Amino acid sequence: MLPVFIVASMAALGVSTVIAVFTNSLIIAVNMIDKIQGKSLSPSDLIMVTLCISNIIFQFIMLINDYVSFMETDLYFTDVVYVTFTVMIILPVYSSFWFTVCLSFNYYLQIIIFTHPFLIRLKIGVAQLVPKLLIASVFIAMATGVPAVWNFYRDSPELNMSSNMTMEISVPKLNIIYLLPTNLLSCSLPLVLVGIANVLIIKSLVTRTHKSDRSTKGELGAHAEGRVRAARTISCLLILYLSFYISEILMFIDAFPLSSPGFCTCLMVIYSYSPAQSIVLIFGSPKLKQVSLSLLRCTSDANQEKPKTSKILFIKLRTKKKGLVK
Repeated sequence: MLPVFIVASMAALGVSTVIAVFTNSLIIAVNMIDKIQGKSLSPSDLIMVTLCISNIIFQFIMLINDYVSFMETDLYFTDVVYVTFTVMIILPVYSSFWFTVCLSFNYYLQIIIFTHPFLIRLKIGVAQLVPKLLIASVFIAMATGVPAVWNFYRDSPELNMSSNMTMEISVPKLNIIYLLPTNLLSCSLPLVLVGIANVLIIKSLVTRTHKSDRSTKGELGAHAEGRVRAARTISCLLILYLSFYISEILMFIDAFPLSSPGFCTCLMVIYSYSPAQSIVLIFGSPKLKQVSLSLLRCTSDANQEKPKTSKILFIKLRTKKKGLVK
């Protein structure tokens, strides 16, 4: 019988995968339908579609990776299998980080009012710039992730899978000489850039929100509301990014024993990263939010609808007895 920790982890991963695939696919489907109908995708929509594709790939790779590591431990820790899974996980993770930078950069260009000629030209040409940034993000992820194939070494720790099961296996690990520069370039640097973009957007929100941004009823105008929505979205993405990043580091340095509360918390943060990110993107876009709420309403109405039953009406006939007249 499998340990409770492994069963619970597999169940949590399965649930998070279902939610991640549904929410990310919803974002992709809504934007692809608009494209089919002849509408052009905005830079934000293009980045979100690319980010969602990366999230789905990451979620499926993580699903297969963890199930194999739980069920086929000896096979998983062979050189070829372990290195292959590690590189396949690294690539979408690094790409996702840089795609988040692209989204933050796009929000910043679209919301901030510039006076410098170069920044004005950059803002006008953002639609042509975004595809190039996405390609550059994939290239950076590959340039930093693929060399991991040649930077593994083996260690032999003792793994406690449960309270009564201990096993000694040789575990491949990434070389610290490779890990430090690539971590700085593809993890820490994107985190800093997203944080800078978030600070600048919030600063713009604080300094530029005044009476002219509000209607006579005291409601925010479209531009001010867009700044608020962008700041909220980037802030949530930054929190998710930071939580995921810290959890990955803690797991990599073996900060917690296997099946300990700390290890389980880090694992749940990693499992929930992709679905949580897509939910943030949905509620940060009025179009996606409206579609999602419409689907929820339709589902709720379908569940509340009761089957119709035929009613039979009984008509009671009364007869009067007439006496005979003699």
